[in-house]
Amino acid sequence: MARSKSSDATSSPKEKKQGRLAQLWTIFRMTRKADPAVVWWMLLGFFGTLAVSAGVGVLIDRMIFVVMLGLPIAFLLALVIMARRAERAAYANIEGQVGATATALRNLRRGWTVEEQPVAIDPRTQDHVIRAIGRPGVVLVTEGPLPRVARLVDKERKRITRVLPNVPVHVIHAGSGEGQVPLRKLTAKITRMRPVLSKTQAAEVTKHLRALGGARPPIPKGIDPFRARPDRRALRGR
Repeated sequence: MARSKSSDATSSPKEKKQGRLAQLWTIFRMTRKADPAVVWWMLLGFFGTLAVSAGVGVLIDRMIFVVMLGLPIAFLLALVIMARRAERAAYANIEGQVGATATALRNLRRGWTVEEQPVAIDPRTQDHVIRAIGRPGVVLVTEGPLPRVARLVDKERKRITRVLPNVPVHVIHAGSGEGQVPLRKLTAKITRMRPVLSKTQAAEVTKHLRALGGARPPIPKGIDPFRARPDRRALRGR
């Protein structure tokens, strides 16, 4: 037993390292497939950093030392470039699909609560409104053409102000059209909003709005087949 535990402990760091390298390689391959220019941008960042390091080293007569210091920085910069291009490619891949807004809002940082389901939806066109709650207040993010989502977002805003009249309600239209915010800039725009509520107040707003509920699918009234309990006597043959 002691040997197996020691062997697991010694092999786990190697497995984790191999897992990270494999993950980075997978991300690189997927990004290169969607954005072939990522290779050139990464090389530019890597060798550009080394060139600057060499120039600084020549000025202070410590070129080898400064270049060695610049190597990890150059490698890190190449990874940052890959991550940014991968994120942009991922957003471009899902843009225009139903539910893309909710997927983008999952990248919001701590302090934000995003509803998993739309709070308002048009079943005919699938236009909907996603609700996010944070210290700046309530943010309603629409998905769909502006003329069509106007009625949905106005109805939801009135519903919120009726219950919480002193809480700010912001509206952001997500999309690639005029007057809309692209998906890759959506989270940045939301996180830059000025906070007006405390953490406790934001938690209370979340609690109230969850109790208020959201959009419900048009299911006929009656027994819910997913909550119906089976007849145990019938199952036993009695």
